[in-house]
Amino acid sequence: MNLSELEIGEKGIISKIELEGMMKRRILDLGFIKGTKVECVLKSPLKDLKAYLIRGSVFALRKEEAEKIEIRVNHYA
Repeated sequence: MNLSELEIGEKGIISKIELEGMMKRRILDLGFIKGTKVECVLKSPLKDLKAYLIRGSVFALRKEEAEKIEIRVNHYA
């Protein structure tokens, strides 16, 4: 499952990041690291952006970025 598939309130654990270059560096700097818990907290009306709670901060990602981050759904986090 990829990060863009999470709905509001759903949680998961990052398992793989398939981004490259500067975008991968940015994502890693924001804390999107393998093994980290993530929760979808908001989505835009047009559904092209979603906001994720990670390590106590909220970050918005475009759908095309979130599709390249694989997660394991975590029902117990």
